[in-house]
Amino acid sequence: MEALEIKKAKDEIQEYLSHYNLNLCLTCGTCVSGCPATGTPELNGLDVRKCIRMLSFGMIQEVVDSDFPWVCTGCGRCAYACPMGIDIVAIMKKMKGLRDRDKVPGILHKGVINVLQTGNNMAIPQQDYFFLLYDLGRELAEEECPGFYVPIDKEGANIVFWVNSKEVFSDNEDMKWWWKIFYAAKENWTVPSENWEAVDWGLFTGNDEATRILAQRKIDFVKRMKANTMIMPDCGGGSFGCRLGMKACIEADPGNAISAIYLYEYLEDIIKSGRIKLDKSKNAGKTFTWHDSCKHARELERLFGRPYYEEPRWIIQQCVDNFVEMEPNRALSYCCGAGGGNWPMPFEKQSAFHGRRKYESIKNSGADVVVVGCSNCRDQLMRRLPKYYTDYKYEVKYIWQLVAETLVIEPWSEEEIEKAEKEAQKQWERLGVDTEGGY
Repeated sequence: MEALEIKKAKDEIQEYLSHYNLNLCLTCGTCVSGCPATGTPELNGLDVRKCIRMLSFGMIQEVVDSDFPWVCTGCGRCAYACPMGIDIVAIMKKMKGLRDRDKVPGILHKGVINVLQTGNNMAIPQQDYFFLLYDLGRELAEEECPGFYVPIDKEGANIVFWVNSKEVFSDNEDMKWWWKIFYAAKENWTVPSENWEAVDWGLFTGNDEATRILAQRKIDFVKRMKANTMIMPDCGGGSFGCRLGMKACIEADPGNAISAIYLYEYLEDIIKSGRIKLDKSKNAGKTFTWHDSCKHARELERLFGRPYYEEPRWIIQQCVDNFVEMEPNRALSYCCGAGGGNWPMPFEKQSAFHGRRKYESIKNSGADVVVVGCSNCRDQLMRRLPKYYTDYKYEVKYIWQLVAETLVIEPWSEEEIEKAEKEAQKQWERLGVDTEGGY
């Protein structure tokens, strides 16, 4: 065996890595023991400890060219456990960023280009977006929420809500869960006409500049609309990427500071204040558990000191009588395997292997329904893992879906309905949407 040749990294990479001092690494293996990707067959024995050692020896390009930074979900179990406090997640994100953009796996970089150029990852035309919001909103109004419509670019709104392009592109009906909640709470809310994308694929590709731009767009919209606050996007890439981007924007200009809340804070507030009413009997006969998504829990705690562990559990227990914990949970919870962009990337087998620990936690809990707060987690747990692990059946629901399904919707007055319908008609005319007499 030839002796390993220590290489000299480029100055700018050395400067970046100097902030993390890889010489502190004890090679103890704690990171490897905590990482669910350890042992992934397709990685040819590469693991997080080996990657860190390679980087410390200047083997930057070898790590950049490998699949490991992309199979890594950024779940943070390694960094959370590291006795020397090395931020391995940030280092792996940097390795993604060093990959030539035409070699970024799958559709992720195309999505970044799309969102920068068109305002959403799927490059959905604005008029298609408008008509879908009109048509689905009209459908919900006819089904159970008379007077409902989706307010677009509404100045002075209390809440700004960001839309996931996946739902606009394909999972249309999933948008109705939040809409029903806003309707029941009689919320003054709005969505943007442009740059409405919730999810930050810049985070998934190591593109820090894209993350900053997307956050600045959100800041600018909230300020321009004179809105009170915004709900952080649900997806880990959406909320955590937005949080990182906003931090960079505020550091560059303190005037960029705006009010932002997490979806758990919003749901907790409208339940506690009595703005919505819930009927637990609608969920009788089933046992529910909660999946702690990495970016809303462990990583948020590690980097921002404010995780959301107890709030979602409290919300769920306002909706159901039978709640059980998965083990492990909270900061020690296992990643589902879809983080870091792994849901849309071409690493399905690796992602499913990563998620085996989460599947075991679900199975051991005995729960009938797994409740989640992230769209990538939901897709992974509902669509991918059941393809690979078939001996235990369970349902998956968004936490806002659970709340929406548990709602007792009190009727609006005739005056409220008439006022909303007039506002809606005026809006759709302003936006050039042909409502064909829908209102």
